[in-house]
Amino acid sequence: MPLSSLEDLYADELKDVYSAENQIIKALPKMAKKAKSPQLRAAFQEHLAVTRTHVQRIERIAEELGKSPRGKKCVGMEGLLKEGQELMQEEAEPMVLDAGLIAAAQRVEHYEIAVYGTLRAYAETLGYPEAANL
Repeated sequence: MPLSSLEDLYADELKDVYSAENQIIKALPKMAKKAKSPQLRAAFQEHLAVTRTHVQRIERIAEELGKSPRGKKCVGMEGLLKEGQELMQEEAEPMVLDAGLIAAAQRVEHYEIAVYGTLRAYAETLGYPEAANL
C-alpha cells in the first residue's frame, strides 16, 4: 500500500505497533520465567496484562478506521526482543541476569513510548480524539 497521506501512514504505524505488541506478548512469559527476582517476575506478568490491553485498543482503533491491524511485521521490536533472547541464553549470576532483563525491558518500553507518542500526534492531527486518548 503506498503511503500517500498521513492517514495511510497512521494506518501503517498502527499495523507496526500491533505487530510489536504481539511480539511482546510472546516474549514476556519467557522473560518472567527467566527472572530470578519474584518482584521482577511479577512485573513482567503485570506488563503482559497491560500489553494485552494495548492490543485490544489497537484493534478497536483499527476497526473504527475500517482497517485491519494485521499485515506488517515490526522489525524494530523483533531486533530488541532478539537482544533480550540472546541475554537469556547467557550463563549469568541471578542478579546480573535480572539487571540485563530490566535493561532489555526498558529498551522495549522506550520504543513503545516513541511509537505511541507519534500515533497520538497523528490521531490528533487527523481529528481522531478518541483514538488519541486511547
